[in-house]
Amino acid sequence: MTQKYDAVIIGGGHNGLVCAFYLARAGLKVRILERRDVVGGAAVTEEFHPGFRNSVASYTVSLLQPKVIADMRLADYGYRVIERPISNLLPQEDGGYLKLGGGLERTQAEFRRFSKHDAEVLPAYYDSLEVVAEVLRDLALKSPPNAGDGWRGLIDAALQGRKLAGLSIEAQRDVLDLFTKSARGLLDGWFESEAVKAAFGFDAVVGNYASPDTPGSAYVLLHHVFGEVNGKKGAWGHSVGGMGNITRIMGEVCRKLGVEISLESPVDQVLVDGDKVAGVRLESGEEIAATRVIANVGPKLLYGKMIAQSDLKPDFQRRMKSFKAGSGTFRMNVALSELPKFTCIPEPGEHHQSGIIIAPTLDYMDRAFLDAKTYGWSKKPIVEMLIPSTVDDSLAPEGQHVASLFCQQFAPELPDGRDWDAEEDKAADTIIDTVEEYAPGFRASILGRQVLSPKGLERKFGLVGGDIMHGNLTLDQMWSARPVLGHGSYRGPIKGLYMCGSGSHPGGGVTGAPGHNCAHEVIADKGRFGRFRA
Repeated sequence: MTQKYDAVIIGGGHNGLVCAFYLARAGLKVRILERRDVVGGAAVTEEFHPGFRNSVASYTVSLLQPKVIADMRLADYGYRVIERPISNLLPQEDGGYLKLGGGLERTQAEFRRFSKHDAEVLPAYYDSLEVVAEVLRDLALKSPPNAGDGWRGLIDAALQGRKLAGLSIEAQRDVLDLFTKSARGLLDGWFESEAVKAAFGFDAVVGNYASPDTPGSAYVLLHHVFGEVNGKKGAWGHSVGGMGNITRIMGEVCRKLGVEISLESPVDQVLVDGDKVAGVRLESGEEIAATRVIANVGPKLLYGKMIAQSDLKPDFQRRMKSFKAGSGTFRMNVALSELPKFTCIPEPGEHHQSGIIIAPTLDYMDRAFLDAKTYGWSKKPIVEMLIPSTVDDSLAPEGQHVASLFCQQFAPELPDGRDWDAEEDKAADTIIDTVEEYAPGFRASILGRQVLSPKGLERKFGLVGGDIMHGNLTLDQMWSARPVLGHGSYRGPIKGLYMCGSGSHPGGGVTGAPGHNCAHEVIADKGRFGRFRA
């Protein structure tokens, strides 16, 4: 090892790029090591069929922090997001449909077709979510108080808890409900229509290998609503050029600040000298010296494969072995000769520019989870379809389209010793069959497809168990306990080791928040008498 870096970042996904930006801006010498031939991690745009490009894994924008967008000046480099005209269309089993979004009054009018009561309580429901979401937005760019930090941790906890403590008793009850109840339990308390409950309950199972009846699933619902697009809270949109355009721009900004980005440089091991990190060893055998090693990979991968177990305390080893990961996600991209014609709305329309959700009831979602537990995947899976080529003609040839199929409730590991490599095409066919039921002719319009099972997601992107969140968003793995109590403030159990990925607070999604927060902790540690905190 010759040249020494102030920081080496493992993984060139969006959080690693965000972290590198802030560190380089503060004057640190930074190098990113990315095992693939492109930056972006799971937020990449690739050609998956001749002439057809799409966001291969991560596929939609809402949670990316406005502060990160502004600080990195992404808009100056071509960052642009087109909002969905409505949030989602939910085809129903009886041939009808429900549209969600497009403004409060429009959604209320839609709900009245199903329940006058549900339309009337909708504003109060939105208000209750927004109060809690605003607290989460405030906490997203703050490092959690770290257990074991003594008075400092207590003071941090008190400061961060002030907003929660200042809420009305009604709002505090809402907080308790969202963090402890199942999605069904929460939604049953507000609405009576099964279609309306499904429209909101879908968010509770996205990236969450659980039933809407699982306690705690209500929080996952909330995790998906505290974002914004172009200043509109709760909105979702399409990144022009796909998600890869965002990370391409981030990489360009980082390089202009002097960040070195090494592609096709997979890390084999974090090197430890005594009680602190010394750098990393690549799979090629090359060793790179660094004062700090910052991991933008999930805790399961970092502590299970990249660090010698002898460098970790037994209790920490045990905790990491029991860290839960596996989001039950199956991802497909399909090249289409024409737009799908849904039975409920066969003509082209705004739904083609929005999310199309095949999950008509909470019972449907529950059955999908139970099937996955028993058989490996559901006979009628949960499918979200987006067709970004309807608003971005750079993705497909004229008159043709690409569609993302983001599917839930696929076991991270198949029962009976079966392997996903042998089964993924069968599962993909089940997904296509499910869409065909609601959009006859869909199968015949497919020109090509890309299939990524949970195992495929792990192999391609390093997502252990195919977990798009880098670890379950359960109460025992959130805030100060993400990934484990005592290391919730982005610092690992070895001096100089940090974590900036979705396995740290505030969790998954293309947010940039973990990268932002981790960088600020590194900078703070650098200024503390020139030494590290343990």
